[in-house]
Amino acid sequence: MRVTQSMLSQNMLRNLSSSYNKMGKLQEQLNTGKKVNRPSDDPVVVMKSLGYGMQVNRVEQYQKNLGEVNNWLDSSDDAMDGVGQVLHRARELATNAANSGTVTANDREMIKIELEQLQEQLQDFANTKVGDKHIFSGKMTDKPLFDKNAGGYQSGASFKENVSIEVFDGVDLRVSTNASDLFNNINQLFTDIKNDTDDKYDFSAAIEEIDGLLDDVLMKRADIGARSNRAELMENRLMMQEGAAKKQRSENEDIDYEKTITDLITSESIHRATLSVGARIIQPSLTDFLR
Repeated sequence: MRVTQSMLSQNMLRNLSSSYNKMGKLQEQLNTGKKVNRPSDDPVVVMKSLGYGMQVNRVEQYQKNLGEVNNWLDSSDDAMDGVGQVLHRARELATNAANSGTVTANDREMIKIELEQLQEQLQDFANTKVGDKHIFSGKMTDKPLFDKNAGGYQSGASFKENVSIEVFDGVDLRVSTNASDLFNNINQLFTDIKNDTDDKYDFSAAIEEIDGLLDDVLMKRADIGARSNRAELMENRLMMQEGAAKKQRSENEDIDYEKTITDLITSESIHRATLSVGARIIQPSLTDFLR
């Protein structure tokens, strides 16, 4: 086959174009840090990236859910701690009131006034919220456990149903604490004391009842603490999952900078060699132009 000057020119232009394309692709990879920047670059890598990206997003969503879990549990524990403090103070007052030898009827009336304030404080604890959700209202999170309009605690079954949040594939953590009976029992005790009008209330019996309620509070806090420990374990697991998912995604789509820079330098050398060779084999007129 006869090789013409036109064929040499066309081959040279094709080789130069190929070199430019390759250097352009390497430059784009260096600019973005990614092996592929469009599906046509490597469909397999792109498909894998989508999968790894979904995995990373899922783990991040679970981490957000776990943050919500911690908010619920921390707020529940704080509220139960407040309930315990209310009961401890109520026990002190009941102990004083039970001492009929030194405490007068007027003193007991003053104690009842303070107990009434503690009762209202208890209602505030019962209506503790995380964001816009009432955490002691079971699945009725949009309604307070203590209805101030009705002047009583909600007792429907829905207010005792558990609320759980998904923190991993197929793993739910219960975030609600069923304390409606506890609040009701404490409220009933305080109401009985308040309604005593003839100064004959048995405060010694009230002390025993308060001790029992304090045990209930401790049980609730132990339950919350156990769930908090599990949430911490899940947090560690999610951190490991996040690290693994991001590593897989990085290995799939991120470039090796040292290798890519070396490839770019090599391509540049080949491009220069192509120009040099072309200048030698093409007629002087074109060679002069290239120079």
